[in-house]
Amino acid sequence: MFGRRRKKDSEPEVDERDVLATDEDDADDADESSGPFDSDDAPDDEVARLDLGSLRVPTLPGVEARMQTDDQGNVKQILLVNGESGLQLGVFAAPRTAGIWDEVREEIASSVEKQGGNVETVEDGPFGVELLVHPAGQNNAAVRFVGIDGPRWFVRGLFQGRRAVDVDAAPALDETLRGVVVERGAGAMPVREGLPLRLPAKMAEEAKARVAAAKQSNATGQTPAASSPGTAGASGVNGSARTAKRKPSPRPKKR
Repeated sequence: MFGRRRKKDSEPEVDERDVLATDEDDADDADESSGPFDSDDAPDDEVARLDLGSLRVPTLPGVEARMQTDDQGNVKQILLVNGESGLQLGVFAAPRTAGIWDEVREEIASSVEKQGGNVETVEDGPFGVELLVHPAGQNNAAVRFVGIDGPRWFVRGLFQGRRAVDVDAAPALDETLRGVVVERGAGAMPVREGLPLRLPAKMAEEAKARVAAAKQSNATGQTPAASSPGTAGASGVNGSARTAKRKPSPRPKKR
């Protein structure tokens, strides 16, 4: 139903008449082999991924992961940056029997239009049906929403910068999104509730140490030798990751 599962190794033999697949069949096969993936169908590849609990995010060359966290190491926001483009990721609980992207898309469009912005529905985007949003106000740049429905989960992507208006501007971000693996877990959760995300243990300890050092330096009036207070850096394989302890942005009120 969700079109995000890889084909199993054991498949029935096909008749010679079935060899001549149509273009539509080829398109369906490509979709099934592309992520984000459910953890049960994760590809057996050699791609290094940053393990954030419910999400495993590929670490690709030129892509920097910036994460907003709380004191306990819980990740509140993930932003992937590549050149002049960005991709904000979110993962949420979804029903067992149906996807929610159609409904979420309508709500986003309605909200933007009520605020005076413009919404363009892109029917054949790289990730299916997408929303190109032009918020109200001269200084507000366009953004592009994409949504991927999986088995009991939903991944929302928000492209920013050049990638929002040019689908060819940041192929590394597209590749990263296609390589994401979702670990839904067996526990029951309310629909649309964010799945738990946490820093890897080593990164969480580094973040806590830097926060403690920053607090100590503020108490003594000394300037810390490390980078700006509340930040921690950790190199990933073929990529990089950076965390920042900040107050999360206010959540929009539910209507």
